[in-house]
Order: sequence, then structure tokens, then C-alpha cells
Amino acid sequence: MAWIYLIVAGIFEIVWAISLKYTAGFTRLWPSAVTVAGMIASFYFLSIATKTLPIGTAYAVWTGIGALGAVVIGMMFLNEPVNAPRIIFLLFILVGIIGLKFTAAQ
Repeated sequence: MAWIYLIVAGIFEIVWAISLKYTAGFTRLWPSAVTVAGMIASFYFLSIATKTLPIGTAYAVWTGIGALGAVVIGMMFLNEPVNAPRIIFLLFILVGIIGLKFTAAQ
């Protein structure tokens, strides 16, 4: 169950990272509210996951999910560059996340 909480935390990490782009320095109410709510939810689920998962593993996977998701959404919907080197490095992040999952104590 801890891994599910960690995945949910990672999804909220993506939510706040993407919504942060639209806050205009926290001067726009609704994007700012979504960003803060996403941060709170992300930290909450991360804290539950770390009750049983090693902190190093949980933190690395959490940030990896957030980074991977933010870059993919950026490339798909925000006109960020899509090129072979970016795809390759995203795959490295994905391999790292999977590797940490399968080598974790739980």
C-alpha cells in the first residue's frame, strides 16, 4: 500500500509543478490555490508512504515521478522541446524509479 501512496504523492507533485507555471508568482488566486493544495496533498501522501518505505527510496521515487510527469506534460501540452536526448534522459529517470522500486526493502 505504501507504493500506492507514493505514486499518488508523485501525481500530486506533477499537479503542483504544472499549476505553479500558471500562478504568475502567486498573484493569480486559483492556480495558486491548486498549487498549494497539490503541495499539501503531495507531502501528505509522501509522509504516509515513508512510514514503511526507506526515506531515500521514497524521496527519489517521489521526485522522479514529479520530474518525469512534469517534463512529459510540458512536452505534450506546453510546447516544450521534444528531441531524442530529452527522451533518453527521461528513460534514465524511469529506469531509476523502477530500479529503486525493485531493490527497496519493502
